[in-house]
Amino acid sequence: MQSIKFIDLFAGMGGFRLGFEQAVIEQQKKPVCVFSSEIKPYAIQVYKDNYSNEDVAGDITKIDSSEIPDFDVLLAGFPCQAFSSAGKRQGFLDTRGTMFFEVERILKAKKPKAFILENVEGLVKHDLLNKNDEMGQTLTIILEALRELGYSVSWKVFDASYFGIPQARKRIFITGTLSSTVDLSGFEPDIKSLDTVLEKDKPLLQGKLIDLLLEHYSINDLYGKSVKDKRGGTNNIHSWDIELKGSVSKDQRELLGKIMRARRNKKWADLKGIQWMDGMPLTINEIKTFYDHPNLQEMLDDLCAKKYVKLEHPKDVVSYLDENGKEKQKREYRVDIEKGYNIVAGKLSYEINKVLDPKAIAPTLVATDLDRIVVPDGKGLRLLTSIEKKRLFGFPDNYVLNVKPKEAFDLFGNTVAVPVVKAVTSRVLEALEHQEEDTPKTSPKLEMS
Repeated sequence: MQSIKFIDLFAGMGGFRLGFEQAVIEQQKKPVCVFSSEIKPYAIQVYKDNYSNEDVAGDITKIDSSEIPDFDVLLAGFPCQAFSSAGKRQGFLDTRGTMFFEVERILKAKKPKAFILENVEGLVKHDLLNKNDEMGQTLTIILEALRELGYSVSWKVFDASYFGIPQARKRIFITGTLSSTVDLSGFEPDIKSLDTVLEKDKPLLQGKLIDLLLEHYSINDLYGKSVKDKRGGTNNIHSWDIELKGSVSKDQRELLGKIMRARRNKKWADLKGIQWMDGMPLTINEIKTFYDHPNLQEMLDDLCAKKYVKLEHPKDVVSYLDENGKEKQKREYRVDIEKGYNIVAGKLSYEINKVLDPKAIAPTLVATDLDRIVVPDGKGLRLLTSIEKKRLFGFPDNYVLNVKPKEAFDLFGNTVAVPVVKAVTSRVLEALEHQEEDTPKTSPKLEMS
């Protein structure tokens, strides 16, 4: 049986390797991992638990290319925080963004037959020069660097929800071989709803918030709803909708909804002479411009006492020098500007962030959400089980995950969708087959006597 040797960089919890090995085995070949690297101790633990306790190298920046055995395929889901919409989007200015150069270094030294790279969708438009451009400068630099190494390069953004995973999770995959171009088009969609991965009759959540939600809404009415006070919209349930902090009159509920929407209007920053922020505290006179009620002050005082709103100064951007003398910016309260009323709670203020719809596709699951996302089960609500989380990323039910919940959330939030890796790998293997078929057979060299 033909062996395919590979290395697994930034290995995480092993999802990239899992999908790759599944595709190799399906094509009746033998996957052989000759080197893996990861720096998070709990990720290394999960990796070892699932891959025969094999050695995992640490920081790849401290490993010379000569220490890595020869291999056929390089796998790397290089760190994505620098390109993510959830991060600061510093790209190559961020040290985490430069991890691509470790990939480039190893490819240059070892010249494997192929590589598969993965990153967040935000990489595509990162450092965009013109809004109509297909890609930003960062991806352009990456593709040019790979082509300069002699690889035929392809890239495409895939959504895991098209590969049998009921989660909207978009990631860019970049592939390359030394001759054949990998065809990343034409995958047949396989779309499944969340209920295909859900277990039944699991322990339900208890508590005041749960009781109030079920008191004000039927289970079906909760499908797809978010529980937060940061935004308006029909799909958001606010604390005042269920009177979580105390009774709210019809007029107060209307007032809160109007403040919620008005506080995001950029005109207030201009009027106050400060830089706009998302969620500006508004004075009573400013509130009167869109909600003039005879008992407005009394209503606001009551809402403050119940902590639905708070009275605070607006914040403005100020510059300062860090310990290295570098100029940075932060927001500070402007105590010289009149205080205003602002909504108290933010996105992660409650133990429930979102109720998933069993008949739909789950949103992109991130580390900060996994302990706050709930699903309906019978007549109640509960957190996702460990098995359900595995299924939502394409891992088998028996995948070992003996780490703390918070560590598991981080691993899931940064892992790949296994079926997408498997599909992409199958195309890379096909390209390698064509590459070998097109390589002319050479005669043995004659030795000179």
